[in-house]
Amino acid sequence: MEALLAQVATALQARSWMLTTAESCTGGWIAKLCTDLTGSSAWFERGFVTYSNEAKQDMLGVPVATLAEHGAVSEAVTAAMATGALLHSRAQVAVSVSGIAGPGGGTATKPVGMVCFGWAAQGGKVRTATQYFEGDREAVRYQAVQYALQGVFQMLVD
Repeated sequence: MEALLAQVATALQARSWMLTTAESCTGGWIAKLCTDLTGSSAWFERGFVTYSNEAKQDMLGVPVATLAEHGAVSEAVTAAMATGALLHSRAQVAVSVSGIAGPGGGTATKPVGMVCFGWAAQGGKVRTATQYFEGDREAVRYQAVQYALQGVFQMLVD
């Protein structure tokens, strides 16, 4: 994870870009890892922990209709979260995460381990993905953080 984070930091600095995070199930873990690095204030702008639907609406501007139609754990919501994080920060790239880390809360259509991701960059570039991770709550969240950071790196090098 440290090597991946170093790659993200280097890629952000090469562009003179800042990163913002919008996290639900990861509870600020991505932001914590970013700020663990000395000098991260050069490339990490801010993090939003939006665990409730209300927080997603209030802090990131996620539309009520999007939450109602798709549910919080959806690519439509993570796209809106990432876009909202950019709009409510001074960053040029954003990552968002919303999922079901378990052990409860899963359904037949949205099982435990399902995590949705969104990435947005200045200029309107938005990507989303859904992954299904195995393991306990900690393992699901760890894998989600790693996948989210890999996506940030891909946004920067593509």
